[in-house]
Amino acid sequence: MSDMKKEVFKTAKLIDYQEDSVVSREIIKKETGTVTIFTFAKGQGLSKHSAPFDAMVQIIEGIAEITIDEEVFVLTEGEMIIMPANIPHALKAKEQYKMLLTMIKSE
Repeated sequence: MSDMKKEVFKTAKLIDYQEDSVVSREIIKKETGTVTIFTFAKGQGLSKHSAPFDAMVQIIEGIAEITIDEEVFVLTEGEMIIMPANIPHALKAKEQYKMLLTMIKSE
């Protein structure tokens, strides 16, 4: 990844969809956390898992289904949700979507 500092970008243009795939591009990677942009083709997702710190998901475009501890949330463009640390969560594309994932390590 090239150094993206001090440049202005259209968030949705940082990554393209790929058929039948989940694609990611790390924007920031530091010891204290990461910012990653993802695309999900319709029907694709990430199976149930958990992380040791809170993770914030911001939907850039499309429709995402996010399950957190058995509760299902449907998010659309411009919406966000925080997935709490150590709580199982899963993601699925009801329609193709792009999201920005921010994880900050607190311990």
